[in-house]
Amino acid sequence: SGYIYTARDAAHKRLLESLDKGEEPPIDLKGIVIYYCGPSPARPGRPIGAAGPTTAYRMDPFTPRMLELGVKGFIGKGKRSKEVIEALKTLKGVYFAATGGAGALLSQRIKEAEVVAYEDLGPEAIRRLYVEDFPLIVVNDAYGNDLYEEGRRKYRKV
Repeated sequence: SGYIYTARDAAHKRLLESLDKGEEPPIDLKGIVIYYCGPSPARPGRPIGAAGPTTAYRMDPFTPRMLELGVKGFIGKGKRSKEVIEALKTLKGVYFAATGGAGALLSQRIKEAEVVAYEDLGPEAIRRLYVEDFPLIVVNDAYGNDLYEEGRRKYRKV
């Protein structure tokens, strides 16, 4: 439970390009968790539409730098690259998996949603979400553990 921010490829690219130009980031990145999500429009009375996770490896080129800027966690689906796993370990971050295909269910855990940057990107705008009991699994932690690889190792032994 708490606040998280949505951002996908286009938002990451724009944010890092603006920093390269010496501009201030549109949000404070220190200690935040980014959810790789491009939600659908909200129905009347709801803060957000379906809000399922995006495949995380699409953000791998941006992730080490985002960690250097103070981001502490990421939510997506699927594996991360060896470089990202190493950066999570070195910079003390964590990658969580959300269940793919469950965007409608996950949206029920989102109590507030507001666009805070890059509104012109539509679904890829950066949003601030307040979530309650958002179901996640730790896949990669700050110790270098990898739940997906652990599962493969255990399966091979069977």
